[in-house]
Amino acid sequence: MAEKIAIIGAGGWGTALAVLLDENGHKVTLYEYFDKYAARLEKQRENRKFLPGVKLKKTVRITASMPKAVNKADIVVLAVPSKFVTLFLKQLKELKIDKKTVFLSVIKGLDTATLERMSEKIHHCLGKDIRLAVLSGPSHAEEVGKKVPTAVIIASKNSKTAKYLQKVFSSGYFRVYTSRDVLGVELGGALKNVIAISKGILDGMGLGDNTKAALLTRGMAEMKRLAVCMGAKPETLNGLAGFGDLIVTCMSRHSRNRSVGERIGRGEKLSGIIKSMEMVAEGVTTAEAVYKLARKTKIEMPIVEETYAVLKKNKSPKTAINNLMNRKLKNEETF
Repeated sequence: MAEKIAIIGAGGWGTALAVLLDENGHKVTLYEYFDKYAARLEKQRENRKFLPGVKLKKTVRITASMPKAVNKADIVVLAVPSKFVTLFLKQLKELKIDKKTVFLSVIKGLDTATLERMSEKIHHCLGKDIRLAVLSGPSHAEEVGKKVPTAVIIASKNSKTAKYLQKVFSSGYFRVYTSRDVLGVELGGALKNVIAISKGILDGMGLGDNTKAALLTRGMAEMKRLAVCMGAKPETLNGLAGFGDLIVTCMSRHSRNRSVGERIGRGEKLSGIIKSMEMVAEGVTTAEAVYKLARKTKIEMPIVEETYAVLKKNKSPKTAINNLMNRKLKNEETF
């Protein structure tokens, strides 16, 4: 059955999902905030800024009108940067969308001010009773757009909602698993971005495989430590939303977070890096939120703490590494 789907956000990920869902036979509308860019997408049928080389078929509707995008939509996909989500949620709230509509967040970030996860912000704005799920996992838009085999996870507290979306999104190259651990899936997707920045710093400094392997292993321990403390299942962090996403974000040439770290490791200033980027590296803002969460929950996260200090306090990466290597000796922890 063809579903009517509105994708809010015409970045790389929103565009890749529009291509996927259109090929799955659904009626897709892609919402772009800026009128001029929406008109350009409509004419060129290619998102040359965020997803070059991937064509949008004429069956994908493109609009800069939020009311037109979500009118009678069965599913609304939120694919905007976390720092802008409040703006779009306020617009959606004013439209009074049908209660049967399913919302899906594909945003991997945390609110720096409130420390809320995206699903918490969505519920807070649109109501606790809305049908909501989150999608995460190792899924670079550049590869999904080119139909590279990919596996992700959709989590919802309502198993029927998760299974419904699983059928809508699954294809021959996009395999979807389900979960009820919304907390674990969202935290995994957000926390790994911070570790990816630190991995990039090591790349930029030209450090070796031993160092990088240690960072990923101990970074995973920190992710688990915080997530489990907050109520997530450890097995979720071992899966696609945690370990899987950590691997792809830390190792891939497509990773914006790893790229930011690499440039810092080479000596560039964060302010200049951000100004030069078209797309958002979620880990930059998430680092502050995770740092605050660690302090609030009294969870030990030394890699996050040092990465935050490099990003926000101009600490030298060499000093940060020295601090990590000279911490008090201890037994290894699983998490």
